[in-house]
Amino acid sequence: MRVIILKNKEEIGKWSAYYIARKILQFKPTKEKPYVIGLPTGSTPLETYKELINLYDEGILSFENVISFNMDEYVGLAPTHEQSYRYFMEENFFKHVNIKSENTNVLNGLAEDLKKEGEDYEEKIKSAGGIRLFLGGVGEDGHIAFNEPGSSLASRTRDKELTYDTILANSRFFDNDIEKVPKYAMTVGVGTLMDSDEVLIMANGYNKSRAVYHGVEGGINHLWTISALQLHRRAILITDEQAASDIKVKTYRYFKEIEMVNLDLVKVKQDLIKLSKENL
Repeated sequence: MRVIILKNKEEIGKWSAYYIARKILQFKPTKEKPYVIGLPTGSTPLETYKELINLYDEGILSFENVISFNMDEYVGLAPTHEQSYRYFMEENFFKHVNIKSENTNVLNGLAEDLKKEGEDYEEKIKSAGGIRLFLGGVGEDGHIAFNEPGSSLASRTRDKELTYDTILANSRFFDNDIEKVPKYAMTVGVGTLMDSDEVLIMANGYNKSRAVYHGVEGGINHLWTISALQLHRRAILITDEQAASDIKVKTYRYFKEIEMVNLDLVKVKQDLIKLSKENL
């Protein structure tokens, strides 16, 4: 696992966006061979989406031949509901770039048969050729997507009951009223994430420090689903200084030293612009 330690959430947003952009540009997607990406919602990826939009506006990156699959969706919320994840994606990303509507996939929280919805989503991912890169965040309790503590590390897309801690954390989006927060969600499984070619998980703030510790230094444990990343062949955890505060000093120094050449955001963007011009 690679661990990228940056100063703050703004740097996390830029580094992750530049990494995603480089992967898309190197892939050179076409209509016949689209780039397939997994995407998250919530506050963590907002900076990433802002920077991806900037790269699109600057003419560096196109999403014309990109297919997206979102991680999760609340059960019971219509796509037009302001707190649905479909609405979130439209407002914060999709409508600002040239990704085709038919290429954006979000789980249906209103599906009559949730089990079938999960199975169909898995099949659709498979039919698209599998996910090249799955971007995500992590909860305070170490959950990735809505794979709450105790989730099977081999789980697939399904409906999942949310823990009280998750409901409480997400109540900030529902007027701080936990009664308004849906109690169930559809989510890709840990196994679904692990099937992707790459997984890139972001964490920022002191409240994510225990999750980062368990993801990097703790043992593999279904109570901290982020720990499954240790088994992935190409996983990256991007964290800020605060979220990295619980890992050992030796571990911190090790990753800062080996990734030093990859942390210059100005150079990373310059290389990205060069790659974009070469693709013209």
